[in-house]
Amino acid sequence: MKLETIDYRADNSAQAFVESLRETGFGVLSNHPISQQLVEDIYKEWHEFFLSEAKHDFLFKPETQDGFFPAEVSETAKGHSVKDIKEYFHIYPWGRMPESLKANIMAYYDHANALATELLGWIEQYTPEDVAKHYSIPLPKMIENSQKTLLRVLHYPPMTGDEELGAIRAAAHEDINLITILPAANEPGLQVKTKEGEWLDVPSDFGNIIINIGDMLQEASNGYFPSTSHRVINPEGMDKDKSRISLPLFLHPNPEVVLSERYTADSYLMERLRELGVI
Repeated sequence: MKLETIDYRADNSAQAFVESLRETGFGVLSNHPISQQLVEDIYKEWHEFFLSEAKHDFLFKPETQDGFFPAEVSETAKGHSVKDIKEYFHIYPWGRMPESLKANIMAYYDHANALATELLGWIEQYTPEDVAKHYSIPLPKMIENSQKTLLRVLHYPPMTGDEELGAIRAAAHEDINLITILPAANEPGLQVKTKEGEWLDVPSDFGNIIINIGDMLQEASNGYFPSTSHRVINPEGMDKDKSRISLPLFLHPNPEVVLSERYTADSYLMERLRELGVI
């Protein structure tokens, strides 16, 4: 299996993108409409923020899940016992964030949401009829004006050599949401698990954008679109001294959206957050 990069502007981009999602759970787009300069500016601004003491002024609130999550409360991936080596900040339009960083991060939030709406339209368009009948409403409608869509600014700090045995930057996991949009990070490390059980490097050319299927779309499509395991491995050699910033946008439906006979978006999310130990 090879993960191909698809030109967003190509005539067959929508079909090729959805075929890639179907086969691998991932799609990689080049020449997309998200400004690379905006992403670069955000990486620089937030890297400086994570190195400052100001981050502790925005400590997360358990009841709202917005703000700064330090490394000691970082997630433990489902099925794992060791915490990931990361800290992060949860951005919601209604949430707390540093005023000096607000303009760029909210511009990105809006641009990425607009792209997600278009990509969900592509997915809907190329979903076979017998699968699409499971969608309770059109996929782009599921996220319309959603207050649950989460932008996470992730900081993977340089390696110190004192990490807990078995800990990596992000242990193998699947995402909870419909789809995730992720600009290629400032350092490599993202891998996806193939159907054969092998780990494949996701193309990390700066300027690409990476999209993957989450568990909610897998549920809504009755398993047609796979929510694929992925991880962020630890750097080697000289790269151990480098931080890694990552900007995943987790597209969440409105809470009342029916995913399947078993779940609404809200009941599914609550179940998964309990499994992760964050509520």
